[in-house]
Amino acid sequence: MPRGGGGPTITQVAEAAGVSRATVSRVLNGRTSVDPSIGLRVKEAAQKLQYRPNLTARNLSTGRTLTVALVVPDLGNPMFQAILRGLSRSAEADGYSVLVAEASSPEREESIAREARRRCDAVVLVSPRMDDLVLDELVSTIAPVVLVNRRTTAGRATTISIDYAGGMTQLVRHLEAFGHRDLLYVAGPPRSAANRARLTALNSLVDASPGTTLRSIHGGSTMSDGYEVAEQVLESGATAVLGFNDLTAFGILARLNEFGVNVPGDLSVTGFDGIELSRFAVPRLTTVGQEQLDPGAVAWTRLRDHIESPGADETFGDVLLEPQLIVGDSTGRVPPSRVPVPDHADALSGAYDADLAKKPLGWVREGRDWTLLHGGTLLTAAVTGASMAPVHSPRPHLHPVRSLHGRALTVTNPVDHRHHFGLSLALPDVNGTTYWGGRTFVEGRGSTLLANQGVQEIRETETAETGRDLRSVVRWLDHDGRDVLLERRRLRAFVLPEHYGWGLAWRSRLYADTADVRLTSPANRGRLGAGYGGLFWRLPDADETRILVEDGHGESIAHGSTSPFLVVQRRHGNEWTSLVLVQDIRTQSRVDPWFVRASDYVGIGTSLAWSAPRDIPRGAHLDVRVHAAVFDHPVTADEVPAIVGAMPVSDDEFPASSGDS
Repeated sequence: MPRGGGGPTITQVAEAAGVSRATVSRVLNGRTSVDPSIGLRVKEAAQKLQYRPNLTARNLSTGRTLTVALVVPDLGNPMFQAILRGLSRSAEADGYSVLVAEASSPEREESIAREARRRCDAVVLVSPRMDDLVLDELVSTIAPVVLVNRRTTAGRATTISIDYAGGMTQLVRHLEAFGHRDLLYVAGPPRSAANRARLTALNSLVDASPGTTLRSIHGGSTMSDGYEVAEQVLESGATAVLGFNDLTAFGILARLNEFGVNVPGDLSVTGFDGIELSRFAVPRLTTVGQEQLDPGAVAWTRLRDHIESPGADETFGDVLLEPQLIVGDSTGRVPPSRVPVPDHADALSGAYDADLAKKPLGWVREGRDWTLLHGGTLLTAAVTGASMAPVHSPRPHLHPVRSLHGRALTVTNPVDHRHHFGLSLALPDVNGTTYWGGRTFVEGRGSTLLANQGVQEIRETETAETGRDLRSVVRWLDHDGRDVLLERRRLRAFVLPEHYGWGLAWRSRLYADTADVRLTSPANRGRLGAGYGGLFWRLPDADETRILVEDGHGESIAHGSTSPFLVVQRRHGNEWTSLVLVQDIRTQSRVDPWFVRASDYVGIGTSLAWSAPRDIPRGAHLDVRVHAAVFDHPVTADEVPAIVGAMPVSDDEFPASSGDS
């Protein structure tokens, strides 16, 4: 037991272990020249006596403080916090502690770094903003030092950098794949080396991409900075904005949401850094991840080498970390209004219908998705939906859908109903799982957010020989990942030259291949009129919307009707578009009631469980077959029979697949 009241001493540890004080000192200081068995005996004696070395005395004898300093520009930035976490955890494992200093201004960085070095064994400088000459001189006098996100020409120093060129390349290529050619960069602090490197990389990319333009505006590095420049972002007219980092992107998203701007329908937004919070942005942020690279841990590895082998040249040099693209929901296809479209005067020429029929029409693979092109012009895209947030019930859908003149007829992730995604087969309740997204209606409680969102996964996709048929195998999984339904889907594209329009024949066959299946809607549980669930089409806002059915016009007449057709007329200034939906009663063997909303928002679809549940016994199937056509003029009810007559006749073919059976 210790003598006196000052705690156990090194002499007592030596006596208990039967060794000299020098041996105890060597063992507890991590020297490897002591026999392992003796070292173990010393450590056991120290632990039993609860001996703690006198750090001040040890530091005086070794010339080390066993601390390192981390100097950062802003402790509020989660990226710098991640570096601190990685550095602290790694250093602690080697018996070192980390002291943190914040240099809130570039003018204070040098003095803070020098003071930190006087108190610690080494320094890690993160994103220093001082001038190059000042930095070179500083690095030479405070070694050992590691720089993160900045390079120096001074010798005997290590720099750890992120490959900004590689990261920006991934972001720009991602946006270009969506058709974006008008980009805006919201720049970071002018004295930030990271900002200069990112802007240089962007300029090089744009110079090598004819047709792509880049503008930049001053932003900053905080959420407030992004929030304040959001109006400038909108005024720029760009289709995609690249934030200096994730924080500025968060600020931009927040302000755009207040403006009612649809992201990514109206504007795509990206960040940089991949901080953990980016997963929780609304919508989920597309960014480039560097946090997972753990630059703090890498910095400690090199710093430890400097401390333990100060004269070894191999401990110096540059480390380049390659970031990875993280695709979220904040990026999407270029807004339809920004896509080049045919001259409206073409529709008035006598040769227009002949030219329309001659242009090639077909589906083309684009990464994981497919685009429908007509003479090189995008009419629609079939996207997998795999990047959708889980709460929205990820599902394949069509977006954008455009008229021949490029007018948009779909919207995704709108502010009023985030779970609406273009044109999709969406059902609110299938054996207790929602494939609609968002809240579920619970009797007695109303709309309630439950953890019951399912997923529709595309397992296989191919095109027919003509290229106009897109065939997919879709597996419907419940909220626990179990098989519920197997869907075979066919999307057949066609043109209607004599009516100056084009269309799709949507055919889905739902197989209850694993168990009995019951489809329900909120209307089946007491919510009057809420019989939604089937093929659902969400349209963007317009200056005026009219709904036509066989028995008249208006939402009240169309909602719940079993009209053989439904027409949506939409006015945009002095121009009109029309959407015509026709249920294929010949092959579907029924006409489901129409679900219609045209006041708060414009959304229409068929209802598979309008007033009562619909059952699919195990081994049976249910067909959903609808023809849709879009036009650049107001279609009247009298025109519908002729339009329907010009549509292709559906066959009953659902070819076998090598996928699910």
